[in-house]
Amino acid sequence: MVVDPGDAAPVLDYLKSSGDRLCAILLTHHHADHIGGVPEILARHPVPVFGPAAENIASVSHPLSGGERIVVPELGAEFEIINIPGHTRGHIAYYGAGFDALFCGDTLFGAGCGRLFEGTPAQMQASLASLAALPGATRIYCGHEYTASNLRFALAVEPDNVAIQRRIQAVAVVRADGRPSLPSRIDIELETNPFLRWEAASVRAAAAGRLGRPPTDAIETFAVIREWKNQF
Repeated sequence: MVVDPGDAAPVLDYLKSSGDRLCAILLTHHHADHIGGVPEILARHPVPVFGPAAENIASVSHPLSGGERIVVPELGAEFEIINIPGHTRGHIAYYGAGFDALFCGDTLFGAGCGRLFEGTPAQMQASLASLAALPGATRIYCGHEYTASNLRFALAVEPDNVAIQRRIQAVAVVRADGRPSLPSRIDIELETNPFLRWEAASVRAAAAGRLGRPPTDAIETFAVIREWKNQF
């Protein structure tokens, strides 16, 4: 199974070298860097393509809106589909409770979140809240390796957060060694990701400093921090 293949070449090379058989493609949203490789992969490996019903992706054979459960029988893998608009209007995530894994595209990153290209702050905050409510041990497989740069922003928001300071050091070690910082975990993000910490006094204070007054609620706190990140 492959998730969000923006480029066909790594997938085709892996299938050729491993001898594995592709059984499904999962798509989270319509951006080209997440679906660009699908036509070429399908030309050689015709398989079911799961993806968001609310977005115009021609290759999707199994459209999903959130709330469904799907099974990839060849892998014995079952996923709950979570509707998480904000980055795009129809963005979805795939949560595999049986193996503690979340494929969330560009909504939740290591220490960060996606830009609001098509949705509102209220939508994105609600989407992130739904992901934050998953079990702490859930591994987060997101769309991009942005953790190091996101942590620099997180430290600007919460300079006294010891968990962020420690994570910066840990991520620097693995990245210097050429290894990914991902997957992350929900419990790690709750300690270090300012976009999930809208109730933390330190994050609310940082938002107040940008606003010149206390934020009215969690949505405004999130919105202010997200806009700050856009300019960081």
